[in-house]
Amino acid sequence: MADNGLPDAVPARLNLHDDPLKALLLPFDGGPLAWPAQGDIAFLRARDGWPLRQHPLDRLRCEQGFKPLADGLGQAGLDVHPELDSAAEASLVLVLPPRQRDEAQALLARAVAMAAPGARVVAAVANDEGARSREKDLQQLAGLDGTLTKFHCRVFWTPPLSGARDPALAARWRQADAPRPILGGRFQSRPGVFAWDRIDPASALLAAHLPTDLSGRGADLGAGWGYLAAEVLDRCAGVSALDLYEAEARALELARANLAARAGRAALAFHWHDVTTGLPQDGYDFIVSNPPFHAHDRGDRPELGQRFIEVAAQSLRPGGRLLLVANRHLPYEATVAQAFATHRVLAEGGGFKVIEAVKAQAVRGQAANGPAMKGRAMRERRR
Repeated sequence: MADNGLPDAVPARLNLHDDPLKALLLPFDGGPLAWPAQGDIAFLRARDGWPLRQHPLDRLRCEQGFKPLADGLGQAGLDVHPELDSAAEASLVLVLPPRQRDEAQALLARAVAMAAPGARVVAAVANDEGARSREKDLQQLAGLDGTLTKFHCRVFWTPPLSGARDPALAARWRQADAPRPILGGRFQSRPGVFAWDRIDPASALLAAHLPTDLSGRGADLGAGWGYLAAEVLDRCAGVSALDLYEAEARALELARANLAARAGRAALAFHWHDVTTGLPQDGYDFIVSNPPFHAHDRGDRPELGQRFIEVAAQSLRPGGRLLLVANRHLPYEATVAQAFATHRVLAEGGGFKVIEAVKAQAVRGQAANGPAMKGRAMRERRR
């Protein structure tokens, strides 16, 4: 391996199965392209993995807005930001475009704009994530100088650049990814975030069955672009503070804009955070959540929702309530029963279920969810 410029104590958190990342670095592994000897290297939608470690990384600047992946890059000693300065020129721009077309085209346009004179843009996409379409996009925008196929992916790159071949197209693509009004102007959203142009039916079901007596300090775990938080503030007059936790930086900025008009209604806080790593304990009177159950690679991960439930139980004060919505088939009830004193299904519809769970009250001399309390809760459920 090359001397990659990383500190000696880099945590070994390497993904061995990230095929697009392996494909992206393929042209530099004894192939047709050379790793730049000088100048910054930009990596858009960056992910950590062993293929990176074969190259010098001291000049690598990573952009990653998804907190779990950003945390992995940071823990590996890499320079990572939720968004890089598009005006800063790079001697090489690496890109792992997302699946959503408008977001991906805008990212390619940014990549071309960030390339210094003579620099290349190199992108890789899985075949089943739109590889041929993204290859055609980059060709249309800046021209292509080569393509390789391996690992069920395509990696493709531009010739040395001096700007976009079609600046008007680049401007249109950038504009197509900009935040815009949705739902009659009630909210702002943008392509690529979850349910970006509509109200997710699961969240709508939870909103319709929110208890209006929610009060005090609450949290929204996996807040997205802010729909559920807005509904909580509009329906529950007793809420005095609401913390929004969201792993996708693009979505969190939209939530901040969408709740700006309600800033005087309650104390609002916005946290770019991976909920699965935990939250402050015993601090919330209520929590609402429509938790994710897909990883960044779109694989099913029901354990994400189960972890959200565990974290919610730890973060609620004794007697606090969790209002959760999930796909009806997901195996969440066992986790809820283990973590909470009581729970019930408030509503079902459209393949979703709304669950209300209540954390055990504190018992003198015991933790709120101690063994004696769990035993009593189990006896109550059997009655």
